[in-house]
Amino acid sequence: GPGVLTRTLLNSGVRVVALENDQAFLPDLQSLENSLDGQFKVIYGDFFRLDPLVTGPVKPPTVCSEKLFESMGVAGVPWRADVPVKIFGILPQKKERNLLWRLIFALYECSSIYRYGRIELNVFISEKEYKILTAKVGEKRTYQALSVLWQVGCEIQLLHMEPWASFLTNLKNGGLAIPRSVALPNDHLCLVRLTPRRDLFTGSMKTTNSATFVFLVKQCLARPSSRIIHKLNSWSLYDGCKLLRELEIPENAETVSLYPEDYRRLFDALQNSNVFTESWFHDEVLESVRNIN
Repeated sequence: GPGVLTRTLLNSGVRVVALENDQAFLPDLQSLENSLDGQFKVIYGDFFRLDPLVTGPVKPPTVCSEKLFESMGVAGVPWRADVPVKIFGILPQKKERNLLWRLIFALYECSSIYRYGRIELNVFISEKEYKILTAKVGEKRTYQALSVLWQVGCEIQLLHMEPWASFLTNLKNGGLAIPRSVALPNDHLCLVRLTPRRDLFTGSMKTTNSATFVFLVKQCLARPSSRIIHKLNSWSLYDGCKLLRELEIPENAETVSLYPEDYRRLFDALQNSNVFTESWFHDEVLESVRNIN
């Protein structure tokens, strides 16, 4: 685009590294880099083609986070430290949902950009997807696995809403594709800040078992009207009713009626259950992760 975000960031005095995936724009950006005495750096690459699930060297504009952070001069920090890098951008509309899933897996596994700490994302996403990320418990059309996983993993803040009319939406001229939506409003792009929580990896949640949590939530909310007790029974637990009573969750509760913190408490309780950790569920998780990758 015209570089509005880049210009605003530079005018605020922060150091900016720009990833540009169109070689036609590189000469002007490199000229700007040379004139700003170290405040601005441009790299030929595409953030949304970061860390492809392939082996061997990659060809630009595809880029690996290790090379990217090395070229930026940014070292990793402990998870509970302050945010080391803030990323700004617009999610490509055609791949928006897939990218949100890839980012959530990377977040919970501390892989890709999250190997360097609690990377803050400031991204334009469609109003439809914003409504899903921030959906409230009980909203069967919008409260989904992505809602729970992002709300457990990040603080979500709406910074700005901009009508689609402000953006080039003519695809013939390289513009954005406005995603169709019937059930949810989708009249704006939303600038949303996603800041990983400091306390995400506490209690039973570790990077080594976080894929189990992701899979648990996906399983439960695949059918929002299903009963949570039926899910527990399908996992061959010895006494699902007793577990729910201990967590003060009604035995007849639907999966869509559990708050994000309920799923976190359920996960912690299941991780402390020898019956659960030795069940087929873990084999299923590993197979699911392999399929996704």
